[in-house]
Formats: sequence, structure tokens, C-alpha cells
Amino acid sequence: MQEEATELIGLQVYTPNGIFLGTVNNLVIDIENKKVDGLFISETNPLLVEESKAVNVPYRWIQSVGDVVLLKYFPKRVAAGKKAAAKAPAKPAAEESD
Repeated sequence: MQEEATELIGLQVYTPNGIFLGTVNNLVIDIENKKVDGLFISETNPLLVEESKAVNVPYRWIQSVGDVVLLKYFPKRVAAGKKAAAKAPAKPAAEESD
């Protein structure tokens, strides 16, 4: 598994719409569960990530891996004022009555 995981480093990453996001720079590893938790992408596309900040793409967002990484989800735009790691959209909270 270690050989296979390290083969992800250097692969180009594309959004579901085919827009280049960046190149895998490192892996985010869940040591406790011994699995890849995400892909760390530095020098991201400024059209997708404000100021080309680095992002951590959760592994569950990956659709397929081959010569490139194709994502099944990525936000339309990631703002620099928020955490550098991309977050999945939150589920709407149930409305509370007064």
C-alpha cells in the first residue's frame, strides 16, 4: 500500500468539470487507521482557490485515479479568509421553532 499511495504524489488533479486544480504535493495520512485521508495540493489554480492557497482535498472527494486524479466534488471557489483546507458542504440544519 505504501508504494501505491506514494504514486499519487506528483499527479495532476482536476475538478469534475475538467478544470485543473493543482498537483498532489503530499498525502494526509490517518495514522491511527492506517489510511490515506486526503491529498495536499499546494500552488492551486487561482481561479478555484483564492491566492492559490494550499488545500487538503478529502479522499472521499476522489472519483478516480489513473494518469491524473479526477474529483467527484470540489467547491466552485475556496476563499483565502477561511481555512486553507477545503471543506465539504454542510448539511442544512433542521429549522428550530421559536
